[in-house]
Amino acid sequence: MRPASSLILILALGLTACGEVKLRDLSDPAAGPEEFDIIPNKPLETPDSFTTLPTPTPGQANLSDATPKKDAIAALGGRPALLDAQGVARSDSALVASASRYGVTPNIREKTAAEDAKFRKQRGRFSNIRLFRTDRYGSVYKREKLDARDALLKARRTGRITPTVPPVN
Repeated sequence: MRPASSLILILALGLTACGEVKLRDLSDPAAGPEEFDIIPNKPLETPDSFTTLPTPTPGQANLSDATPKKDAIAALGGRPALLDAQGVARSDSALVASASRYGVTPNIREKTAAEDAKFRKQRGRFSNIRLFRTDRYGSVYKREKLDARDALLKARRTGRITPTVPPVN
């Protein structure tokens, strides 16, 4: 009986290792569809001439409903013009200037993505072996977590003026 149970365990572990390696598992299959992801389309329109139809282009907007998100925002009483890229807001310009005072790395997103993939590969060697669907994010990034209270106390010890914080419960 013992060899059969160990064979089943090895088979189960082997099958779980074949799955897609994801660090975060935030899916809830029992929740059903997300109602806010569904945007109703406007009714179809008949073209003036069937001989001069435009050629379909992947990624192009629907001709009868070119801006569904803007239409939804306008229907809810919002300002759809805010969806247009307008650069950095005036309220954030000082922050952006301070953050970029030493220059900006042009490919920072690709660089940090590669560094993070390497880190996850080193730290999460066994995160792809799962018997149950679990969220492994906290266990992999545990040492990277910052403690706000500890950072505040270190800053106060150096003599910096810091804001007040809620007391420890």
